[in-house]
Amino acid sequence: MKTALLTLDYILDIVDPTRPAARCGAHAAERGVIDEANRAIALARSRGWPVIHVKLGFSPSYIEMPQGSPFFSRAAALGVFNLEGEGTRFHPQLDVRPEDAVVVKHRVSAFYATALEAILRAHGVERLVIAGVSSTWAVQAAARDAHDRDYRVLVLEPACAAASDEEHQVSMRQLAAIAGVVSQAELESL
Repeated sequence: MKTALLTLDYILDIVDPTRPAARCGAHAAERGVIDEANRAIALARSRGWPVIHVKLGFSPSYIEMPQGSPFFSRAAALGVFNLEGEGTRFHPQLDVRPEDAVVVKHRVSAFYATALEAILRAHGVERLVIAGVSSTWAVQAAARDAHDRDYRVLVLEPACAAASDEEHQVSMRQLAAIAGVVSQAELESL
């Protein structure tokens, strides 16, 4: 089965605990999600799976930002998620290479108004392995959208984080209804 690895929002504004909007940063650091993601990236490359990195971001004018969104409403005031700023750079330890696809999203879901599905279809992908931050928002949204587009979905649990471990665990239990929630060992055994 043709598989792709999708990494979500491993950007400084989300995973660096010193950033003003990084409500998941501490949990991501505690869990070592960047190392876990890199392990999955190495596996994907060894198997010839496409590696697709998705990041949230807006142009400096924030023209794409949904007006009135409680989720994004403070981004401009805080100066976060600006595609020309440092905060939308991938974590420096994340193994991003020129041959990887990079998708910019302007909403929670990696599929909404992006080229993600075109990339997946161009590569004949049937199964999607999802890893990222936050478990509650980006991972849930991508998994649900992928499920509804008839992809087989696996969520790589150790490479995901949320605002707290409790929030993360609840999210994983919810996702288990539509996706396989897997460990690194289970992913490697595919």
